[in-house]
Amino acid sequence: MPTKRDYYEILGVSRDASEDEIKKAFRRLAKQYHPDANQGNTESEEKFKEIGEAYQVLTDPEKRQLYDRYGHHPPQGGFGDFTGFGGFADIFEEFFGMGSRSAQRRGPQPGSHLKYNLTIAFEEAVFGAEKELDIPRLEICPKCKGNGAEPGTSPVKCPQCQGTGEVRRVQQSIFGSFVNVGACPRCGGEGEVILAPCSTCKGNKRVQNTRKIKVSIPAGVDDGTQIRLAGEGEAGTRGGPSGNLYIVVSVKPHSMFRREGTDLLLDLPINMAQAALGDEIQVPILPEGEIQFTIPPGTQHGKYFRIKEQGVPHLRRNGRGDLIVTVQIVVPTKLNDTQKNLLREFAKTLDKEPTGSRDKGVFGKVKDAFK
Repeated sequence: MPTKRDYYEILGVSRDASEDEIKKAFRRLAKQYHPDANQGNTESEEKFKEIGEAYQVLTDPEKRQLYDRYGHHPPQGGFGDFTGFGGFADIFEEFFGMGSRSAQRRGPQPGSHLKYNLTIAFEEAVFGAEKELDIPRLEICPKCKGNGAEPGTSPVKCPQCQGTGEVRRVQQSIFGSFVNVGACPRCGGEGEVILAPCSTCKGNKRVQNTRKIKVSIPAGVDDGTQIRLAGEGEAGTRGGPSGNLYIVVSVKPHSMFRREGTDLLLDLPINMAQAALGDEIQVPILPEGEIQFTIPPGTQHGKYFRIKEQGVPHLRRNGRGDLIVTVQIVVPTKLNDTQKNLLREFAKTLDKEPTGSRDKGVFGKVKDAFK
């Protein structure tokens, strides 16, 4: 089985390309490789399928996130069925008006997906939180119930297209004659017109509203996590389903802790005496609190210790990561006379070479090298 090409490479866009950039790239390539413009060219047909598949995945927020993380083999088992030209021809018609979609226009239309950027505190990302968000979105008009007409009246068949929702004209191009099928300009492809528009939505069938939506932030989410709320996007029309709401999480940095996967990292400052003699100290943990910890005698700068089950909860299984404490020995910069004298006396008892007894140390090895 041949290896699939990278979707971004197929469309010639970068991995951080916007949706508009992806659409522009698709428009250019679809026009170049559309089967009507390359009749009998098998290679063009395959390329058209390829760019259509890439477009369908990269313009769907959920599918794109899965593709960016897992490539062509997401854990759900794939991105759907891409066989045949039907779906790609519909996409092509969205850009160029070629082909017939009047039936789809007059059928149920799904609502648009929405994206909301949510910033939360470090502790909320670790232990979870409940948030109430104000989400502006299009909802079905409560007065006309999505009909678009003033209650007591109904839409009527469009006199220009006779209810088909489309107008046809033959267009000449360098590739020959095309039957250009476009939406009726009078009814916008609806097949019907509203003579008495609803006074609330002005015939648009939907109204803008701000809805309060509660969202549960699971314990263990990380910066950039995306949470999908199915059906909380904009309302569809003609009985179509609502879109989804995608919550993109940003996490504020903490003043003391850092995060590496499910482990929490903490730099712990201690003085020279604690490092040399050892000590019993209190180490901060999350949520707010402390845990007793033993600093062993002779602890060196940069030494790290792992405290089990004091890190971030695992998202999809029980248990937590660890707290990794890295010792930072702080050398005093201001000493009084007593402290200076004590250190001088202590220094007299130390070897001149900084390394241990059985090893000659760095300086000894250097001297030996020049004998």
